[in-house]
Amino acid sequence: MKIITRTVAIKNLKKHLGQDLRKLALEHGITTYETGKQNKGWKGLVLERLAGLQTNISKAPNGLSWELKSVAFHTVKGELVPKETMAITMINPEELKAHSFFESHCWAKLKAIVFCAVEWDGKNAESGRLLKVASLDFAEDDELIQEIKADYDFIRNKLITQGFEALTGADGKWIQARTKGPGHGSISRAFYARTGLVKKIFEIAS
Repeated sequence: MKIITRTVAIKNLKKHLGQDLRKLALEHGITTYETGKQNKGWKGLVLERLAGLQTNISKAPNGLSWELKSVAFHTVKGELVPKETMAITMINPEELKAHSFFESHCWAKLKAIVFCAVEWDGKNAESGRLLKVASLDFAEDDELIQEIKADYDFIRNKLITQGFEALTGADGKWIQARTKGPGHGSISRAFYARTGLVKKIFEIAS
């Protein structure tokens, strides 16, 4: 099996900027919603193929120390902006208590993500272009990284001093810790990148 590194994946994906993922899905034999029921993961599957991953190794990104994330962008007042927040990783309370930011699963995931901005033009839209490909390649002393670290430190301290249930989506400038899962009674929490962080990552990407 040919190993597809994060750098190679980004290079491969950038060859398809501006192209319609729905058309590419059909070319790769990936069902979108031709059966009348939408295959929710179809965009991710298309991006994996474009990155160079083999058809039968859908879990390969996580095994190669990088991960693809498809982020929907839509037009608001003439500007392309992220449609929603982006999940980073589930929160394990004991892991969060035990690890500082640069030792954390949250940081490991953030710096391993290949972000793909995909056009969203309504549910079951006939098209969905790949707008941009980006990654979080910054030094640990970069201002943005330090601000994300400050969010993590605040959330970690709140967990330690007030308990897991005290974590809410209101905390954090760039990342937040909020419930994940069906229903309002969900007790699990995950780190999410706020829409402002998603937007900034794509703005400063080369």
